[in-house]
Amino acid sequence: MLERILFNLIAFALFVHIFFRMIQKNDTSYLYILFMQALGITIAFISLIAKITLPPFLLILTYILSIIFPILLIIIEKKFASLTELIYITTFNIYSKTHNEEKAKEILLKLVEKNPQSYFGHKYLGEIYEKNNRLDVATEEYYRALDIRPEKNNLKYKIAELYNKCERQDDAVQILQDLLKNNPQWKEVTFLLGDILQEQERFKEAVSVYTEALKYHPDNYDLYYNLGMTYTRLNDFKSAKEYYEKAAELNSMLYIAKYNLGQISLLYNEIDDAEQYFIECLQNKPLEDQSLLCLAYIAMLKGEKEKAIEYLNAAIEDNSEIYYKIEKEIIFRVVFNKIEKPKNNSQKKNKNSISITSKERKTIEHLKDTYELVRNLNNNDIKAVKNMETQNKDEEQERE
Repeated sequence: MLERILFNLIAFALFVHIFFRMIQKNDTSYLYILFMQALGITIAFISLIAKITLPPFLLILTYILSIIFPILLIIIEKKFASLTELIYITTFNIYSKTHNEEKAKEILLKLVEKNPQSYFGHKYLGEIYEKNNRLDVATEEYYRALDIRPEKNNLKYKIAELYNKCERQDDAVQILQDLLKNNPQWKEVTFLLGDILQEQERFKEAVSVYTEALKYHPDNYDLYYNLGMTYTRLNDFKSAKEYYEKAAELNSMLYIAKYNLGQISLLYNEIDDAEQYFIECLQNKPLEDQSLLCLAYIAMLKGEKEKAIEYLNAAIEDNSEIYYKIEKEIIFRVVFNKIEKPKNNSQKKNKNSISITSKERKTIEHLKDTYELVRNLNNNDIKAVKNMETQNKDEEQERE
């Protein structure tokens, strides 16, 4: 008897709580919950007055309707969303899963009109607009969601991503720097900030960002690799080599790091080391043609013309565009007649070349340009020395 009285008291208290919640929010959606509660309370009250023992099934049902379900609703509303939001978001998810995007968007617009403080309504609207490439509108929706729940750092990161895509890099940098102050271990923020700083050629700042991140992720090969690329753009090839080597040590499949190490070795005239790096890069399809070209160049430096021809033909077979690059290279002129011309004018390119990012491509090109500059300077020095020797000989002959 005491248990039944307690049950009715708790159930009635929950009923009153839900009723006042409906009045407070002016939301008739709660009527369905109140109806279920009233049904459970009525069954339990009748059994109490009539002193009837309910069957187990009916007893469990009264507990679910009168106590368990209302308590679950209170917990869900406190941690996630209101009942109205739950109904709209559930409907939205159904339309989304059936790929009815227009109807899903319509549901969300109704939700934010009915409840402008709906976090999920603005957040999901932002995702829809972002998917449709309406980035400015998506950013506005994310900001509205962030105003409701300012602790959601993932939304700040999302806004920074959109700013970057909208070419508002300075705004993105400000958000990302603020995020790192409170979450210095957040890798995704580190890499996005580093990428933007590199794109803006703020290389010293990028170095600071990556170096700070190493304190929290000392075994992350991407951080070492990014430091290698950043130091490359700063022309600090000694530091770049150090970080590339560490990255390649942590990840033996990081072939672009090895390719850049090969380029740096050429800069330092470490021909054998460069050759080994480029041979390892042959295992990576996007770098195969360029590695073959570098190996051909090294073979020519070593006087191994036949090996150079083999490498060049293999490079052309992989990418016919290489043929027209070879034609312009002075070092290959002595073997150019023995190189097989592509069978057609179409340029065969690696299907996987997309895997090389813009940042990586710029770094590779920077190393190539630097090496070309150094090589040209060296050639000019040699020419100057030869001219001086010739001039000295002419002067001696005149004296005689």
